[in-house]
Amino acid sequence: MVNLKDGQQVARPPPWHASAAYLYVLHLDGPALAWEYLRRHPGYRQAWRAQAADAAQPWGLRTLENPALDAREALPDWLNARACTICVIPDEDPTPETSPFELWRLPGRKLLQHDGRGLVLASRWPGSCVRLMLSPELHDGMPHAFAMRACREPGARYRDLANALDQLAAASRCEPSAATCPRPSQSALQALLTLQALDANQTGASLREIAEGLFGSAEVASDWHADSALRARVRRLVQRGRALVDGGYRELAGLDQLAPPPLGRNSPTPDRP
Repeated sequence: MVNLKDGQQVARPPPWHASAAYLYVLHLDGPALAWEYLRRHPGYRQAWRAQAADAAQPWGLRTLENPALDAREALPDWLNARACTICVIPDEDPTPETSPFELWRLPGRKLLQHDGRGLVLASRWPGSCVRLMLSPELHDGMPHAFAMRACREPGARYRDLANALDQLAAASRCEPSAATCPRPSQSALQALLTLQALDANQTGASLREIAEGLFGSAEVASDWHADSALRARVRRLVQRGRALVDGGYRELAGLDQLAPPPLGRNSPTPDRP
């Protein structure tokens, strides 16, 4: 509660009301966005508190990650991480054009994690994230090469590798003092609104309250009735958020989306008009 000068009291807006707190979602890739939905699952939060043996794999992870950390701080170790990560290894036959590996010249904000078998480095900058698996034999300043795991249908994976390396090379050439962010796509804006609506739903907010928080009271006052497009849009956002928490996040992470998460359903707050 906030005390006003005239002695009246007004309630503070709930945390999900602050749309600015969700702006980082606009620049998340699939695995990072998947983490945002997984960490909101009550069953996963319970698994984190219990820290039971073999509790991570049913959720698509090798090890449990703290659900209090959002995608800017967390580095979840997905089961398919090694198949989709670029491996950085020493170049055994370097040429004069081979460049040395220099950790601090990599662009963006860097997160380093040991997954029990090796070091995983995530380099993030606006609109992009590249994940690198560092060979134990690699040292700073060594000539290096990139590798990836072979598969039966390598075409798409090779294209993803080339795209990630192109992004890494382009960002490495940029001056660190100036950075530009691409205009958010419609899917990125949808992800932001979905997470905001989901958080509101999990705190017990009604559909109308969610609409006022996302789109403003004036918009709701002018277009809110049983068959309104605004009401239908808010309902779809909530339903989509529930579906992603209840297992849909696995597709975003590149996992088998058919396998449901353990410990039952998400059991969110029922819709209130």
